Amino acid sequence: MGVKAAPKTSKALKDDILEQKSPAEFFADNRNIAGFDNPGKCLYTTIRELVENALDAAESIHVLPDIDITIEEMSQHALNHMRGISNPDRIDEALYHDFESDAARVKRLQREAKELDRLEKLAAKKGETGDALDGKRRDLEARQAAAQGGRSDKVFYRVTIKDNGAGMAHAQIPDMLGRVLSGTKYGVAQTRGKFGLGAKMALIWSKMSTGLPITIRSARPRSATISYYKLDIDIQKNQPNVHEQKLLDNLDHWHGAELSLIIAGNWQYYRSKVLKYLQLIAVITPYTQFNFKYVAEEEKQSLNIVFARRTDVMASPPKIIKHHPASVDLELIKRLAAASKDATLLAFLSKSFACVSRELSGRILDEMQAGVSADMTPAELGDKQLVRLHQLLHEVKFPDPSGNHLSPAGGT
Repeated sequence: MGVKAAPKTSKALKDDILEQKSPAEFFADNRNIAGFDNPGKCLYTTIRELVENALDAAESIHVLPDIDITIEEMSQHALNHMRGISNPDRIDEALYHDFESDAARVKRLQREAKELDRLEKLAAKKGETGDALDGKRRDLEARQAAAQGGRSDKVFYRVTIKDNGAGMAHAQIPDMLGRVLSGTKYGVAQTRGKFGLGAKMALIWSKMSTGLPITIRSARPRSATISYYKLDIDIQKNQPNVHEQKLLDNLDHWHGAELSLIIAGNWQYYRSKVLKYLQLIAVITPYTQFNFKYVAEEEKQSLNIVFARRTDVMASPPKIIKHHPASVDLELIKRLAAASKDATLLAFLSKSFACVSRELSGRILDEMQAGVSADMTPAELGDKQLVRLHQLLHEVKFPDPSGNHLSPAGGT
């Protein structure tokens, strides 16, 4: 019987290469996960994330938040001028996707006239006049402009958010803003966010859409200096790339943070969503003053809105708590046991978990059996004993958490 030849390895399998992505690269490729689906939503999410970071910063030191939100409209031409890039005249108009022949222009104008006439008749039938009709006209014009595309379709925005919060330590600023999944909210507590992903995604979107770094000014309370940084993120390496840093004199004794970045966006489509969000966040944080300014290239389209503070009473801040034993997984138990400095298992259980008294700890350890005693140290637990402890913590009936560590709506 002849020996069969080994099956040929397909070229596809032979050429397969194992690749790895950094966290920043993963979220840059899948930015819709963080709410950065399209330019309009990117603008909205950037504002929302930075505003909520500002709220957290002020609430963390129990200071009534004062938050300034400024959006400055910037055309492609203006952005190029700022970057020192020339804006040459077009040579071959037909080369561009927004080119429109005379015949196509006539047809488009006819369609637009019919649509406007239809809207006016519909408004008259419903008894709508004045502002309602003007609003529909503006919506129609926005849709028509978007459908035409072209140079007018490419708009950028400088988003600047300033607060009076805790600020950031000078040395920590690059990692806090330029390294995905680094953060200060990994404890067990009620928070608006946990990983600081939103602000870092705004930085990633800024780099992807404009290539420009962000600027940061920050000062801690009673600090004599203001930290100034200009940085972006190395997406492949998931690390900050600092262009400039310096310490400035804090002559006004200011504390807080000011972040400014330029991103691609779409204010026309997301204007109502941004304003609605600010209205809602002002309702649930009545102790906050929001100063919103939209600076359009055409002055008549600019906005200046103040959402005034309505009370000086702040919600109680959330408290950091211990893990509830019924919620922990095996890996977390191993980490807690390895990091514990408690001299006995009895102390470990009663100090590391919520709702576990010393008396209940003793009963749990008696139930474990398997050579476990209350006088053992947490580090002495073997793998099988840790598995047994994990099983018991999910089988034993514990009191429910009290809930006194939570903050009312708006507090987080």
